[in-house]
Amino acid sequence: MPELPEVETVRRGLQPVMEGAKILKAEARRKDLRFPFQKDFVARLTGQTVTGLGRRAKYLMAGLSSGDVLLMHLGMSGSFRVQKADDARTPGEFHHPRGKNGAHDHVVFHMSSGADIVFNDPRRFGYMKKTTLKAALLDQRVVAGLGNIYVCEALYRAHLSPRRQASTLATRAGQRKGVAGGEPTDFAKRLVEAIHAVLNEAIRAGGSSLRDHRQTSGELGYFQHSFKVYDREGEPCGCGGVVRRFTQNGRSTFWCPKCQK
Repeated sequence: MPELPEVETVRRGLQPVMEGAKILKAEARRKDLRFPFQKDFVARLTGQTVTGLGRRAKYLMAGLSSGDVLLMHLGMSGSFRVQKADDARTPGEFHHPRGKNGAHDHVVFHMSSGADIVFNDPRRFGYMKKTTLKAALLDQRVVAGLGNIYVCEALYRAHLSPRRQASTLATRAGQRKGVAGGEPTDFAKRLVEAIHAVLNEAIRAGGSSLRDHRQTSGELGYFQHSFKVYDREGEPCGCGGVVRRFTQNGRSTFWCPKCQK
């Protein structure tokens, strides 16, 4: 599933052709993605101007002139493609090419900017819904945690073991003082800094092009070339240790037992 850096990269790719432009025509070429489209989905989008394109966790949020919000999620295999009359190509070479089969072009927005924005989703786990801003922000599904790749990388950079108990991130002294969850320890502060650093670096690199992700321009995400531990089982760590892998909650966890404590 595309994670926060990939979604932010997509947002930045769509922003120049969506913000300030009117949806001249909206097409829903099937009745559903992960969930059925609202009955008036197309009618309520056609003619609306996109006043802003933001992101909340892994959701894209397009503000509309009606005051409503178009909430969009890429799901497992969703991607947006920007096509213009003078350039309908999607340039770029990919490790895992996708989105070339027009049969999976399920939603199209024809914009006054001259661009057609095509949502392609072979697995149909994506999600689109027109809603109010308040409803979108109150929906707990819009508040999401980190994905597996960035968890592994952040823990490595913070030199924290993935086996560490979460309770060690807060002090009991803080709990006794009535601080909810306790006061953050140095471990927690290191982890927060590492998360910020990893996500910002990944966003600058365009995300990670593993399996399904690609940018709206068709280019690769290059953060996979900066992985320190993810998918590097058996390779040497800079500390002299060796990257190991184990299964945690059904997902592969990569780490260095020597420097992550």
